[in-house]
Amino acid sequence: MKLRTLLALALFAGLATPSIADEVKPLRVLVVAGGCCHDYANQKEILKKGIEARLNAKVEMAYDATKGTKPVFEIYKKDGWYKDFDVVVHDECAADITDPAYVENILKAHREGVPAVNLHCAMHSYRWGKFQQPVKAGDDNAHWFEMLGLQSSGHGPQLPIAIKFTDKEHPITKGMADWTTINEELYNNVQVLTGKAIANGTQSTPERKDKAGKVIPAKETTAIVAWTNEYGPKKTRIFSTTIGHNNATVEDARYLDMVARAVLWSVNKIDANGKALPGYEAKK
Repeated sequence: MKLRTLLALALFAGLATPSIADEVKPLRVLVVAGGCCHDYANQKEILKKGIEARLNAKVEMAYDATKGTKPVFEIYKKDGWYKDFDVVVHDECAADITDPAYVENILKAHREGVPAVNLHCAMHSYRWGKFQQPVKAGDDNAHWFEMLGLQSSGHGPQLPIAIKFTDKEHPITKGMADWTTINEELYNNVQVLTGKAIANGTQSTPERKDKAGKVIPAKETTAIVAWTNEYGPKKTRIFSTTIGHNNATVEDARYLDMVARAVLWSVNKIDANGKALPGYEAKK
């Protein structure tokens, strides 16, 4: 009788004990999306669904339906706007937002230790002056690029990009296979600041004629397409990828795997093999 009672109590205790996943609070992820040239209305939903399917995370969104290059996000105007989030995913396209005070309030979050995952057109946002030329550290128009860790100013045509992981031991890339995208934009590299490359992309452009009929020879172009950075006095973790123009790329499982791993890496919740630490896996 005593043995039966003890077994029942042990079973009850096992059922009553919460799992690690139940004890760990979901990562609080903010996706900021909107602006020029992309289907952000759908891409933000793809990102939310993809991240939450892969991680123990709750994704909130700040969306601006503006289609031009001057989307203004009300959240960025608030003091301490970032304090309720563990990581910010920048997916905005705001090339002509040039108010230094507004941009400073964005960057303050990352200098104070909130990580960032920067996608595609975030690399071409918040720029002014002679941004096509290499900026100098500390210059007024260098601050956004300093957070990114790499400066880009433009891109070529939409053609497939062969992605090659150059650091195959990094937790974000460990075990991931190289792949070739659908038609995508290969962003240039004006200069590498403090970023560390983890993937290159190569795009082959066929021979063509310009508007005047001049033959433009075929060429092959390679650029860094994914990298990490440490930013500011707290060495805040920053991940960036220039890939992600079209919806079909954003919803590609390989792309979402990379983004989800980048989120984990940015908050230091990933092991050396690219797996989420206990409790940070997606809840089943």
